[in-house]
Amino acid sequence: MYRIFTLIGQYFLLMNNVFKKPDRSAVFWKQFVQEIEKVGLSSVPIVAIVSVFIGAVITIQASYNISSPLIPKAYVGFMTRETMLLEFSSTMIALVLAGKIGSSIASEIGTMRITEQIDALEIMGVNSANYLILPKITAATIFNPLLMLMSFIIGLVGGWMIALTTDIITPAHYIDGLRMEFKSFYIVYGLIKMAVFNFIITSVSAFYGYNASGGSREVGRSATNGIVSCSLCILIFNLILTHVLL
Repeated sequence: MYRIFTLIGQYFLLMNNVFKKPDRSAVFWKQFVQEIEKVGLSSVPIVAIVSVFIGAVITIQASYNISSPLIPKAYVGFMTRETMLLEFSSTMIALVLAGKIGSSIASEIGTMRITEQIDALEIMGVNSANYLILPKITAATIFNPLLMLMSFIIGLVGGWMIALTTDIITPAHYIDGLRMEFKSFYIVYGLIKMAVFNFIITSVSAFYGYNASGGSREVGRSATNGIVSCSLCILIFNLILTHVLL
């Protein structure tokens, strides 16, 4: 328990150094654009692939579980839309990104720590935490919620493809379900969750990388600990945000 509180205290001390005005705004914005490609655009293929298959699977499962003739088939599209929007496209995609982005950030910063590149920045009077971590957090928190919208849309397309290529439900019934009782706030809810989750992913993984020590084995261990901690925090904050927002 003492170690947990120690880690939390160290995390907030690091964030205090991270969230300071950059010494050179031009350098920050240049890094910001580069990080959008690293933490956002590079994740588009895996998010798209996972989403289209999950959307298809949810449609199949929903169709086979609605066996009563009293339940309209349109509810298949409704269930697919609600599942993708409320949970999968934010929480599940965030867990996928925790493994991809989190390990990359922790390994990158951890390698810089053990090769003394961070120490060199500090000697030159550079706020290394601000210089290395702030662009990553900002880029992921601002850009990656768009991945949630992309995942949601592609997931629905995956469900539509199943409706089009099989006889479990007609495309017309599926689309009717997508239009059924749509609540626009759910999109806002998903975007808020995705922004919070990406802040957690980048900041926590950067924390473990920044505090790495020893050799390459320790860098790997820091990356692993960062992914585990990110995933746990995502699940905890998913519960909190769901209770507060809904």
